[in-house]
Amino acid sequence: SSHFGSRSLGPPAPSPIDTLHAGLLHSVDMADDDQPKKRTFRKFSYRGIDLDKLLDMSNQDLMELFRARQRRKFSRGIKRAPITLLKKLRKSKRETSYGEKPEAVKTHLRSMVIVPEMIGSVVGVYNGKQFINVEIKPEMIGHYLAEFSITYKPIKHGRAGMAGKGAFIPLK
Repeated sequence: SSHFGSRSLGPPAPSPIDTLHAGLLHSVDMADDDQPKKRTFRKFSYRGIDLDKLLDMSNQDLMELFRARQRRKFSRGIKRAPITLLKKLRKSKRETSYGEKPEAVKTHLRSMVIVPEMIGSVVGVYNGKQFINVEIKPEMIGHYLAEFSITYKPIKHGRAGMAGKGAFIPLK
């Protein structure tokens, strides 16, 4: 008359391994179908606007899509340095053959906002010590170049046996 065994639980639940096995069998069965599954790539859009439309936009229209800080930077005027960088990126893109990556353009302009025109280019962004090559992708629009060039080396915690004694070893 113990209350544990009195309740019937029905058929036992399948184990995770059985479920995985059934899923694998199911995927093998689907592979036997005649038509291959087409891989559809998600079309990139920034704030609901397709990439090809972004490329055709004027700076003013593009500015209105950016976040407040980037809008403010554009509204205060575009200086000579970013324009020079864009010219160099255009030149390096023009000089490469189709299907190849353009030559990296080195810059110290970490505060440069990535615009659609820069997509596909390779920019060497200075981190205070060396230039880190960054290939500009559509997802980077509206971000700064600095976000993709880390300025410090992340530390690795938890090295055993290093407690308190770094590089210092006392003389005997």
